[in-house]
Amino acid sequence: MTPRIQTPEAAFEEDLDRSLRPRRLEDFVGQEPLKAQLKVALEAAKQRGEALDHVLLAGPPGLGKTSLAQILAAELEVDFVQTAGPALERKADIAAFLSALEPGSVFFVDEIHRLSRALEETFYPAMEDRELPITVGQGAGARVMTVPLPPFTLVGATTRAGLLSRPLRDRFGIQHRLELYTEEELATIVRRSATILGCAVDPEGARVIARRSRGTPRVANRLLKRVRDYAEVRGSGVVDAAAAEAALELLEIDHLGLDRLDREILTAICERFDGGPVGLSTLAASVGEEQDTIEDVYEPYLMQVGFLKRTPRGRVATPAAFQHLGLEPSGSPGLF
Repeated sequence: MTPRIQTPEAAFEEDLDRSLRPRRLEDFVGQEPLKAQLKVALEAAKQRGEALDHVLLAGPPGLGKTSLAQILAAELEVDFVQTAGPALERKADIAAFLSALEPGSVFFVDEIHRLSRALEETFYPAMEDRELPITVGQGAGARVMTVPLPPFTLVGATTRAGLLSRPLRDRFGIQHRLELYTEEELATIVRRSATILGCAVDPEGARVIARRSRGTPRVANRLLKRVRDYAEVRGSGVVDAAAAEAALELLEIDHLGLDRLDREILTAICERFDGGPVGLSTLAASVGEEQDTIEDVYEPYLMQVGFLKRTPRGRVATPAAFQHLGLEPSGSPGLF
């Protein structure tokens, strides 16, 4: 595998992103039902001196699944080991990770839905019995050896929980879907991040950024950094409402948080396909974007704001989408 070459600018941005992540559960903003569950489970695990039960976190990208996994390790004061589903190509890859875990470790697998069914099955005995069956030899002389594993917590993160097999899902004792954040929660996150970045932000400026952040903390932090740049170069250095509005206008992000590609997706459905229905593959080809990106990143928010519907026949734009784009509804039967 060719090593990834990272520029100093990209490394700096990654360091900033890590610095903005909350380190403790009490610092994590939002997702109150999940936090309440995790507090009880963490305290029970500590009292019994056991590893935390396995955790499955589902939801759109950028809502804090990785941060929560790191927080669990920090709260339990155990090692945090991270990988991703696409990086696990063989059973030997999983065996290498599991056999190297320290007792109590949190093993985080991002995009766990991208594991093949055969690899999913490798996790079954590891999660239930803390054992790892290994086949030694080939053909008629092959035999299975069982390698004992230390107690550990598997934390799986997925944007598409429906792609996980039921046997794997059922082995997670704690399952929760993260919801998009409210404007007030995002404003709190913006103010916290601004303090870490050493950036002055007033309450109205934080609310403007929060309002256009698509209900997602990762987007809020990204927009904050760009607005900060604008305020320092063309403003007073303070992220106020005027600086935030001007910066986000420059970034082509409208008052609902829709960016250029959001509008291209809606425009394609409304104008080229008369409001739909249109298949995902056709839509992806028409806007020049990957199907997974449209389905996982763009569609959840467009559906939440009421601009898009998924139907058995394909994607359909709602009358509100036509209105937002300043277009007349086509009157297509797919709209009703």
